[in-house]
Order: sequence, then C-alpha cells, then structure tokens
Amino acid sequence: MGLLSGAARALVRGADRMSKWTSKRGPRTFYKSRGAKGVGFHGRGGRFVLVKEMVPELVVPELAGFKLKPYVNYRAPEGTDVPLTAKQLFLETAAPAIEKDFKAGTFDPEHLEQYGFEPTQEGKLFQLYPKNFPR
Repeated sequence: MGLLSGAARALVRGADRMSKWTSKRGPRTFYKSRGAKGVGFHGRGGRFVLVKEMVPELVVPELAGFKLKPYVNYRAPEGTDVPLTAKQLFLETAAPAIEKDFKAGTFDPEHLEQYGFEPTQEGKLFQLYPKNFPR
C-alpha cells in the first residue's frame, strides 16, 4: 500500500481500534499486565520506593456460619421475577409522591423535577433522545 493511499485510509476510517494494545501504543507509563496498579515509584539510582498508601488493602468479611454457597449451578431454575417495565418503575417510584401531593393539593404540573422528571437531556453524559435513541 502506498503512502498516499495509507494516509487516505487512516483519515477516512480513523485509527485502527482492533489491533493489539501494547506498550508501544499506550502512554509511557503503560506496562502490559493484568491491570495491576503501581504501588510506588522509581527513585534515585533506580531504587524502587514503596508508598504505603498506594498498596491495596483487601477487606474480607467474616463468613463463618454463612449459609449461601459461592457457586450457582448452571442448571438452576430461572427466577420468577418478571422484567421491570417503565410503567412498573413509575408506579413504584414517582406515583406515590405525585398521588400524595395531589391529595394534599400541592401538586404543580409545572414543577415535575421534584418527582424525578427531567424536561431536557441537555448536559447529560448519555442523551436518550434523539442522538442515542435506538432505532
């Protein structure tokens, strides 16, 4: 592939996102491993200085007398819970507060933000409509 065709392909298709992630592609602090974080830094003369605050501390609860097993068999029957729908979610979260305010006479349809409704998706990290709405 020629230089111009390679450059055109890179501009049209973007960076190669499917190739292997190596230390040559990452930042200079990236070391290929299983995601372990560094627990110190390299000091003068190549000496490694351990920082106690950077060492991960594993907190394991006491499980003596715990009745559940850590393994679930793949042949276990499926649960009886029905999938949660939007209507059920509304009836369980916002509807009781709306009903209570309506009976008390303090319900105002212009201020629905107090019940969790958002009039716009502007400024949200993942906008629901229309850009990221599933088609």
